[in-house]
Amino acid sequence: MNATLLPFALFAGMLAMAGLPIYIHAPKFYVDEFGVSLAALGTVLFVLRLIDVVQDPALGWLSRRLSASRGTAVAIAVLIMALAMFGLFGVTPPIAPVAWFAITLALLFSAFSFLTISFYAEGVSKAKRLDGDGHVRLAGWRETGSLLGVSIAAVAPVVLLSVTDHPFLIFAVAFAALCVVAGFAMRREWKGAEAETSIGLKPILSDPMARRLLLIALLNATPVAVTSTLFLFFVESRLDAPGWEGALLLLFFLAAAGAAPIWSRVAQRYGAKPTLVFGMILAIASFSWAATLGAGDIAAFTVICIFSGAALGADMTLLPALFATRMSEIAPEAAEGFGLWSFVSKFSLAFAAIVLLPLLDAAGFQAGVSTQPEEALNALTLSYAVLPCGLKVAALLLLMATPIEAPGGTALTRGLQ
Repeated sequence: MNATLLPFALFAGMLAMAGLPIYIHAPKFYVDEFGVSLAALGTVLFVLRLIDVVQDPALGWLSRRLSASRGTAVAIAVLIMALAMFGLFGVTPPIAPVAWFAITLALLFSAFSFLTISFYAEGVSKAKRLDGDGHVRLAGWRETGSLLGVSIAAVAPVVLLSVTDHPFLIFAVAFAALCVVAGFAMRREWKGAEAETSIGLKPILSDPMARRLLLIALLNATPVAVTSTLFLFFVESRLDAPGWEGALLLLFFLAAAGAAPIWSRVAQRYGAKPTLVFGMILAIASFSWAATLGAGDIAAFTVICIFSGAALGADMTLLPALFATRMSEIAPEAAEGFGLWSFVSKFSLAFAAIVLLPLLDAAGFQAGVSTQPEEALNALTLSYAVLPCGLKVAALLLLMATPIEAPGGTALTRGLQ
C-alpha cells in the first residue's frame, strides 16, 4: 500500500464519525437527556431520509457542477458539518428538543452527503492513477479509515462518561478539531476539473449491473443499520449488562477495522465476489447466534462482536470497491452515481429508525429502565438479530446470482446479460 493514500483514510474517518455513530448515540442521548420518545425520534430520522430521495441526487449534480472549485466547496461543507455536530451534542436545545434534533441533523446530514459524494467521486479519479487494482487498494485505506473513525466515535462518548459530566460536549469539540486536520490533509487531493454537463442518473439506473449492486447494497447495509441503532439497547436490556456497551462497541468496530485490509488483500488474490460471499456467511452465523442470547451472556456476545465486526469489514471494503469500479466503466465522471450510493446507505438507517424504534416503543420498551416486559425483550431480540439475519440471507442470494467478473480482484468487465 502507498502512504499517499493516508489523507483518504483520515478524511474517511472524519466522515464515518458523522455517519453511523449518530444512529448509535443520538436517539439514546435525546431520550435520556431530554425525554424525547423513541417514536418521535424515529419519525424525524425517517423524514430526513425521505428528503434525501431528492437531495442526494441533487447534491451529486452540485458536486459535479462545482468540480472546478471542489476544494472550496468541500471546506464549506466540512465547516457546516462540524457546527451541526456541535449543535446536536454540545448545545442545550434553545427550542423544543425534537425540533432542535431535526434541524441540527438536517444540516449535518446534508453536509455529510455532499462530502461523501465528492469524496467517493474523487476516489474514482485517484484510483485510476494508482498501480494495479487501484479501486481495491484505495478501498482498503479508505474503509479502514472509516472503520477506525466509527470505532472512535462509537466508543468515545461512553468512555468519556466515566471521566466527565459532559462527554458529548467533549466529543463534539474533538470532532470539530478532526474536521480541521482531515480537511487540511486532503487539500491537495481535490484536483478539480472543468464543469461539464451533468449526465444525470439515466446511464447509471439503466445499467443492470449498477442497479443490482445498489440493491445488494441496500439489503446488505440494512442489517448493519438495524444492529447499530439497537446495539446500546440490546446490551443494556437484553444482555442485562449496563456498563459493557463501550467495551463491546470498541471490540466490534476494532474487529471491523482490523479485518478490512485483510479482506482487501484476500480480494486482490481470490476476487471480490467470493471474498464478500464468505464475509456475508460469517455475518449470518453471527446474527443467528445473537438471537439465542439472554441475560448474562456477555462472553458469547463478545465472540459475536469479533466475528460480526470482521464481517462488517468485508462489507465496507468490497461493496464500495465493486460499485466504484462499475462507475469507472459506465460513468467515470458522474458524482450522481455516488449520490445514489449515499442514499442507499442512509435509507437503510432510515428503515431502522422508522420501523424499529416505534416498534420497541409499542412493545413497551423503555430505555434506561432496569426491568423490561418480556414482550419488549422479545421484540428487541427479533429486531436486533432475527431481522438482520433474514436480510443478510437475501443479500447473499442476490450476490451469488450476480455474474460479477473480478478474477484476482480485477475490474468488473461486463454487466448483467
